[in-house]
Order: sequence, then C-alpha cells, then structure tokens
Amino acid sequence: MARSRRGGRRSGTVRRQGPIQVDIVGLDRLTAQLEDLPPEIRHVCSKALKESAEAVVSDVKGTVKVDSHNLQNSVKARYQNNKLRAEVGWWDADDDYAVYQEFGTKKMPANPSLGPALEQERNRIGDRVKTEVRRVLP
Repeated sequence: MARSRRGGRRSGTVRRQGPIQVDIVGLDRLTAQLEDLPPEIRHVCSKALKESAEAVVSDVKGTVKVDSHNLQNSVKARYQNNKLRAEVGWWDADDDYAVYQEFGTKKMPANPSLGPALEQERNRIGDRVKTEVRRVLP
C-alpha cells in the first residue's frame, strides 16, 4: 500500500522575486540634463540623493520585522555618483529571505518595509534637491 508523506518542507513552494525597482518617468531626460550641469550643482544633487537613500535605510531599519536583527542591521545603500544613482536593499547571501518578508508567501503575510520607505521618500526627494541647489545658486 502506498503512503502519503505528511509534513516536511515541501508543502509550499515560493519563487524568489527580483529586487524592487522604482521607475521614475522622464529619468533618461533628467539624467541627460544632470550630466550638463556644473560640477557644484552635480555635487549638491549627489548630496541630496545620499540624504534620501539614508532616509530610506533609516525608515527600513525602523519598520522591518525584527527577529534576529539581521535584516535590520544589513540594509544599506550603494551609490553610483557618476550617474546620480542610489540603490537601497540587502545584498548579502544570508539576506535572501528579505524578499519573503517584503512580499509574503502562501503561508506568511507580507510585512513590507522597503516599498513603503521608498514610496515615502519619493515625495521628499524633490524638496531635498531644491533645497541643496538653492544653497549654491547666486
């Protein structure tokens, strides 16, 4: 007689999703315009970008689900200053479960922290850039 196996870890399969991306409409045009800016303006735009990225990191640290503190301690920002680009997230191999926290699984509800932090900062970055640019303009 055949037996069925109960329990075990095969009961639910979760496919890993890629990183969260925020697309900004008109970014290509803005990037081209930023490349033509004087160096001091590019510098303050970079400063505003770093402030925004660090604000996202701080928000995520405050809202990510805390168990072992791993996700809280390892979220970080990386920068490509020549492109005025920042990425915020988890890149260590032992942080791959962050996607499950963010989006949930069949058996675990989503507990997003990165998405809401990005959305909140999206409303602030324009003001950050304006403030920094106004400081250097005559």
